[in-house]
Amino acid sequence: MNVPNAFPRLSTSVDLGLPRPGMELDPQRTAIVITDPQNDFLSPQGVTWGVVGESVLENGTVEHIEQLFASASELEIPVFVSPHYYYPHDHAWEFEGALEGLMHSIGMFDREDALSVEGFEGSGADWLERYKPYIAGKNVVVTSPHKVYGPESNDLVLQLRKRGIQKVLLAGMSANLCTESHMRELLEQGFEVAVVRDATAGAKTPAGDAYQVALANFHYMASAVVSTAEAVEALQAAFAKVAS
Repeated sequence: MNVPNAFPRLSTSVDLGLPRPGMELDPQRTAIVITDPQNDFLSPQGVTWGVVGESVLENGTVEHIEQLFASASELEIPVFVSPHYYYPHDHAWEFEGALEGLMHSIGMFDREDALSVEGFEGSGADWLERYKPYIAGKNVVVTSPHKVYGPESNDLVLQLRKRGIQKVLLAGMSANLCTESHMRELLEQGFEVAVVRDATAGAKTPAGDAYQVALANFHYMASAVVSTAEAVEALQAAFAKVAS
């Protein structure tokens, strides 16, 4: 594999008075991680659409996640999908936080059984239909499900380490919950993380605009916060020679 000596670099394009360390995209060490690309978040028929739909539409989240999937498919970039599923035994938990309680009460991401896909097709736990051809690709790893928000309860970190991944472009749902929690844990585990800011979204409730809350934290913690267009351009520069 011929890898260029100078790797393309992702960097936050706006000056917010914070350091902008950026992240070099070494094609042998870089992957995309997408959290919860599922109907309950991203479909108008999903159970959370009433609170996340406005933000999803404002950011063009559905289209931007698809652009990341499409670029990854074309350039053979490894993608790791971290899904969220709840099985009947998960509903026997004796305590839960605010949003956990909501997710359980509305049947979000529910599946009949860990070993069965009965009733799964087209359900809230299923992938958004337009993503299915990409997720079926050989470049995509679907991890075991996370259960609250972060990847501490699934095998994402193991899968990344076993593939030699050190640098992550992070996208998916929901901005201040699973996406931010994945960012925090990956940073704690020693990965470099850049967040694709318009390939995520968050709820809008009287408690506040969750996307804006998460965006501030992305800027404070990630190596870079970039648009999908910026991410795709850098990925093409990094992976095009490798793919050819």
